[in-house]
Amino acid sequence: MNFLTFGTDAHNAPTHLNSSLAFVLGLDTSMMVIAIIAAILVVAFMAFFIKFGRLYFQALSSGCRIRVTDFVGMYLRRIPPRVIVDSQVMAVKAGIPIDIDKLQAHMLARGNINNVCVALVAASRADISLTFERCAAIDLAGRDVLDAVRTSVNPKVIDCPTTGGTIDGVAKDGIQLKCKARVTVRTNLPRLVGGATEETVVARVGQGIIAAVGMAADHKEVLANPSDISKAVLEAGLDAGTAFEIVSIDVADITVGENIGAKLLTDQAEAQKRQAQAQAEAQRAKAVARAQEMEALQRENRAKVILAEAEIPKSIAAAFDSGNIGIMDYYNLLNVQADTRMRSQLGGPSGEDPSAKPATS
Repeated sequence: MNFLTFGTDAHNAPTHLNSSLAFVLGLDTSMMVIAIIAAILVVAFMAFFIKFGRLYFQALSSGCRIRVTDFVGMYLRRIPPRVIVDSQVMAVKAGIPIDIDKLQAHMLARGNINNVCVALVAASRADISLTFERCAAIDLAGRDVLDAVRTSVNPKVIDCPTTGGTIDGVAKDGIQLKCKARVTVRTNLPRLVGGATEETVVARVGQGIIAAVGMAADHKEVLANPSDISKAVLEAGLDAGTAFEIVSIDVADITVGENIGAKLLTDQAEAQKRQAQAQAEAQRAKAVARAQEMEALQRENRAKVILAEAEIPKSIAAAFDSGNIGIMDYYNLLNVQADTRMRSQLGGPSGEDPSAKPATS
């Protein structure tokens, strides 16, 4: 049995040898694949630490939980990892935890991460309620969020008007007053997005000053109490709908200008004078036209009279022909005419022209 068994084993020896060789070859292949994978991982690990190792340990030592995949994602999205890590470390150390995905999203939207984080830290230190979402919205709206927070903490002064001129108002007595004011404002963060800018505040303050001066009965009252202007403007609520809150309005200078009332009265009188002159000239022109019209009518009537007188000799001749008048009647008519002319020459004009010729001539 042992011999047979040995014979059998000897007969099967090549088969066992081939199986062992295949197992060794398979084992070597698996080890080679594992070695290659391990080498790749080691190379990738070394490349990661060469590229991001310092930033990773900086974040890790600062208590920021930034994963390796986050660094890889920033690299693939072409986001500067140092900016994200520095902003995250600053926020965490200030006690303001911010999700790293939000920081990356804001940077991809072309936002200023550094300004946003500094503004959040400043608002937190000043006990101002400001969230990352609102801060990012303000930054993406084109406003300087850091300057807004600083202005909210430390109000700034705006000259009114900003161009260096004056705000001119006229009191009820007609005296012009030229004013300059300084407006102290601070940022209203909840209304910063969509709120009106400094130009609107300056325009409204100028409008309020003009209205306050115009309501004064006497310009001397305004000169004596300039604070009344500030009080009236502040009570008008001019900062409604703007991105600022007006803290105070101070009238820096008031100068007496022209007497606008007297000037207006003078201009009005001059206008009335010109109007009266125009009316008088129109009446004169009408009178001249009427005189010329009457003169033409007189000449027309005189011509009619001359035409009528020209018919007299014809009538006399016809009377002679018909026997209705005699020679003595004709001479009596001539005597009457001569007597009439003589009386006219002696007595002066009597409505008839002395130089008029006899009817028969």
